[in-house]
Amino acid sequence: MKSILAFLQMLRWPNLLFITITQLLFHFCIIHVCLEPIGLTARIEGLNLVIIIIASVCIAGAGNVINDYFDVNIDLINKPHKIAIQKYISRRWAIFWHLILSFIGIILSFYVAKKNNFIWLGVFNSISVLLLFIYSASLKKKFLIGNFIISLLTAWVILVLVLPEYKELIKYQLISIDAYIKIFRLGLLYATFSFIISLIREVVKDMEDIDGDRQNACRTMPIVLGLNATKVFVSVWLIVIIALLVVAQAYVVSFGWWVSIVYAFLFLIWPLISIQKKLIKAQETENFTMLSKKIKWVMLFGILSMIFFAFYL
Repeated sequence: MKSILAFLQMLRWPNLLFITITQLLFHFCIIHVCLEPIGLTARIEGLNLVIIIIASVCIAGAGNVINDYFDVNIDLINKPHKIAIQKYISRRWAIFWHLILSFIGIILSFYVAKKNNFIWLGVFNSISVLLLFIYSASLKKKFLIGNFIISLLTAWVILVLVLPEYKELIKYQLISIDAYIKIFRLGLLYATFSFIISLIREVVKDMEDIDGDRQNACRTMPIVLGLNATKVFVSVWLIVIIALLVVAQAYVVSFGWWVSIVYAFLFLIWPLISIQKKLIKAQETENFTMLSKKIKWVMLFGILSMIFFAFYL
């Protein structure tokens, strides 16, 4: 039983559930809602949608496994209570599961790509597997590069459903251009939100893990520039995302989407302002741990806001 729980912990199952919810909501609350009134369906629909979600989960799970594999020494210092590899799962089995999950993710991606005549879907997901490996092996220890890679891959969780619709826009543009423009705009909106909030959280996690990272010769931003400069970097991105959210709410006022506006202020904008204030005072590891958890909740509430489009579009 402990081995099973350790395996799920190694996969980081809450993150995989988060990916599943994100892709389901974007498909049903945005793509489907935009296309149904004009009698069209998404390129990735039905069984293909299920397969691409499984592929996304497998690729992310493989990335989590290989990350833990390379992070054993760092985690012994930063998170000794969360270590699964070597304690419950051997390093050899960790590599085995990384390879199996990566293989499944790539094969399923190319299957859907072939079915939908969009080979780039398989190519981009294969690149994601490669990037996750390189990130875990070396780039996560580098200055900012690893943070940007993870943030881009977080945005890709949404874009993987958006880009295949481009061919449909060309095919049906005379009757459906408005519907596809909505899909692309909302896809870009949520991908941008995912990128920025993920970047913020990744850098906060670097501040949280500074002790173990320093002892393992990492060159993360807090180690290279110090905590104060890193806080300024995070604060700038917090201001950017808060400003974007405020502008978005000002835009939807004209549509009378009052419930969604209240939701955004209560569960996105105000929590981000609170995070900004607490970031300034944060000094200890537990402070950054708390901030990281709060940012993750903002990520969740941000994704759940897609539900409103099922009623408003």
